Amino acid sequence: QVHLVQSGGGSVQAGGPLRLSCATSGINFKIYTMNWHRQAPGSQRELVASINSGGNTNYTDVVAGRFTISRDNRLSTVYLRMNSLKPEDTAVYYCNTRYKGSDVWGRGTQVTVFS
Repeated sequence: QVHLVQSGGGSVQAGGPLRLSCATSGINFKIYTMNWHRQAPGSQRELVASINSGGNTNYTDVVAGRFTISRDNRLSTVYLRMNSLKPEDTAVYYCNTRYKGSDVWGRGTQVTVFS
């Protein structure tokens, strides 16, 4: 069974940093693309960042240059380092991968940025 266990997040003043972690089990982590999504109140869930098995990354425009996704294949963990946070980054953040044709999600972690 595949598990994605998230940690990190919390509340931070605008301009500050936070880091999210997502530890996986039950999959051959190193071959999977890993994603971070977020969902703000009243909004649809959106893809924030992705990293593939080769370490190539993609970001949505609104976080590019501020967020960094990375992975540690030895620990089967994906990270999202968020710098220069803005109040509009406030959301529940989810890690995700696609396993055998189905999306697998972490439970989500709240990130709140106050001005």
